Amino acid sequence: MKKALLSALTLFLIYGCATTPESTPTESQSATPPAAPPQAKVTPVPTTSVQGESKDSRRSVFYDLDKYDIKDQYRPILQAHGKYLQDHRGTKMLVQGNCDERGSREYNIALGQRRAEGVKRMLVLMGATESQVEPVSLGEEKPRCTDHSENCWQQNRRSDMLYSGEY
Repeated sequence: MKKALLSALTLFLIYGCATTPESTPTESQSATPPAAPPQAKVTPVPTTSVQGESKDSRRSVFYDLDKYDIKDQYRPILQAHGKYLQDHRGTKMLVQGNCDERGSREYNIALGQRRAEGVKRMLVLMGATESQVEPVSLGEEKPRCTDHSENCWQQNRRSDMLYSGEY
């Protein structure tokens, strides 16, 4: 009798204490329904641009060699994105810091991170919240241009801003 009671008690404890893994909701299973259908989820680009720059460059900030300070010419673009994020608090942004191929891998990763964090700081000053913007460094891993020239390297020294649904 004691053996049966002990076995039953052991089974009860094992099953009673077992935990089921909590599933983290995926984007499609989130607790709050999406505001727009998935195909309309890509966030529009704020329309402020710098004179003479393409539409793609409204999402990029370019830097001088070995620098991560944001030039005054990019402030209107960052202000437009900051305002957009302020008005759309549920929107998230990924800022990717990039470098040209010169410099060691470690140096370029660190420089790319400083560039991305500088853009994040500026966006927060312009109205975004800390939680809306995630800075990451890609170092030299995502070049726009693969030639080995100064003109090409200038295109690779940048921070790109991507809204949720684009990365």
